[in-house]
Amino acid sequence: MCGIVGLFLKNKALEPQLGRLLAEMLVTMSDRGPDSAGIAVYRSDDRDKAKITVQSAAPDTDFPGLEDALGTEVQVIDTHAIIVVPQDRADATLARLRSDHPGLRIMSSGTAIEIYKEVGMPQSVADRFEIPALAGTHGIGHTRMATESAVTTLGAHPFSTGADQCLVHNGSLSNHNRLRRRLARQGVSVQTQNDTEVAAAYLTHRMQEGDDLGQALKAGLTDLDGFYTFVVGTRDGFGVLRDPIACKPAVLAETDEYVAFGSEYRALVNLPGIADAKVWEPEPATAYFWSH
Repeated sequence: MCGIVGLFLKNKALEPQLGRLLAEMLVTMSDRGPDSAGIAVYRSDDRDKAKITVQSAAPDTDFPGLEDALGTEVQVIDTHAIIVVPQDRADATLARLRSDHPGLRIMSSGTAIEIYKEVGMPQSVADRFEIPALAGTHGIGHTRMATESAVTTLGAHPFSTGADQCLVHNGSLSNHNRLRRRLARQGVSVQTQNDTEVAAAYLTHRMQEGDDLGQALKAGLTDLDGFYTFVVGTRDGFGVLRDPIACKPAVLAETDEYVAFGSEYRALVNLPGIADAKVWEPEPATAYFWSH
């Protein structure tokens, strides 16, 4: 099952409402996936600073002292924390987190992205991390029904495998283990057994090799075997791709103020101006992308 939502704002006046609108859309999809949920929000984009989002299963012991240990700003939000460092220290900080703080799980990194995900229903996740209060330019969300891996925080979507990149997925890949081994030979590793993380890593690798998102998505039509709907976030926008059979439900809506995606139309019905939106089902094997 699983439920996906996405919202890309064209009108800057709507940016203070991004978190509220996105959370409402995701909560509407709750019955498509009751075990875990997550949201990626693209917020302030300071190109001189990097934000690293981490999660801890034991925040009461892992987070105290982290600010002093890293010598930088740390904002704790329930089981997650946002670590802000100068851009030129991002790679070194990520390496230090992996080596010195094994209890912390890296959710995302980049100049704009923040990912919040946990086991539980979308309403619970939205409340825990105060998602409705977040402003931003665009975001994507996912509520999960686990079919291919355990119900854990790391198994929840979105998955981020590159700076300011993330992916959510409804469907199943049949060749993810073979693709995982192929990526490993190319120096690309993933943290979980989830097939969605393999898809995210594949797209990140393609873009690191020179593809733009549209080219990477089109290449995936050949390399990714299975049935799927992907919604992908980048620093500048988001994209949608369905497999050539397109058996998973998907709806897009566009107005002069936003582009919205939902696994079902009911996720979009409370958006402002939806009655006048262009609404359509995305075509199979067709990459859609919007950017600022």
